[in-house]
Amino acid sequence: MSATEWYAHKSLGDGLFWIQERFYQSENRANIWLIRGTHQDVVIDTGLGLRSLPDYINAKALLGDDPQRKNPLLAIATHAHFDHSGGLHQFQQVGVHSAEVDALANGDNFETVTWLSDREIVQSPSPGWRARHYKVKAVQPTHILQEGDVINLGDRQLTVLHMPGHSRGSICLHDRENKLLFSGDVVYDGAMIDWLPYSHVSDYIGSCERLVGLVDSEQVDQVLPGHYNTFGAKRLHRIASTYINRAGTCPARFSTFAWRTLAGVALRASNPRSAC
Repeated sequence: MSATEWYAHKSLGDGLFWIQERFYQSENRANIWLIRGTHQDVVIDTGLGLRSLPDYINAKALLGDDPQRKNPLLAIATHAHFDHSGGLHQFQQVGVHSAEVDALANGDNFETVTWLSDREIVQSPSPGWRARHYKVKAVQPTHILQEGDVINLGDRQLTVLHMPGHSRGSICLHDRENKLLFSGDVVYDGAMIDWLPYSHVSDYIGSCERLVGLVDSEQVDQVLPGHYNTFGAKRLHRIASTYINRAGTCPARFSTFAWRTLAGVALRASNPRSAC
């Protein structure tokens, strides 16, 4: 299967594109966001990497046809989990938060929580492909991101917000001028996951408090999340506030502990060499 068959995209205007993997039918399917800038182009999250994302972007001319391109396309992972980082190895420039550099550089499929089944891939990307053979390939990040870093695209800037909880290196990218928040898995309109290896509930509560603060200070109008559909500031406030209120309760703590235990056992069994 070609890259142009595997992916599909929608233009949201102002040089912003929403890309998805058509034949990965799962709640784990991540949104891929492409932003065209006057100085630097950025792709936020890269999906599974089963087909070449750069080839798709070039074939569809999503970055234009200027023969004198700017800097090479920068791929930024909002965090290291497999559904967001699987395609990073396809890019010359790769950015991730410093807390998850080693996981990507070492191809640690325990920390990337690699968990893929054949039934989620509804059309095989290549003859004989099987989910059990899938692994996130090691990649050495070229851009090690920290809280407060600014990525200059020329006509817009993205500020790195370190928002741990879902994972230790989770980030949001904040376009302050346009009041857009690329939130990865820090927040999306679904059940928030705080029970994976390297998830931390107290950190997640702190990150959600920051999200509430962004809404209260009118710094966000629209959220472009790591999964599902986009949503507005009021919905962001409700999702973050609900998590804060629920996370500290006894039933929630017990559920988190149980799911974390089960997830750890399953991931160590499926990624034994990465779990050492």
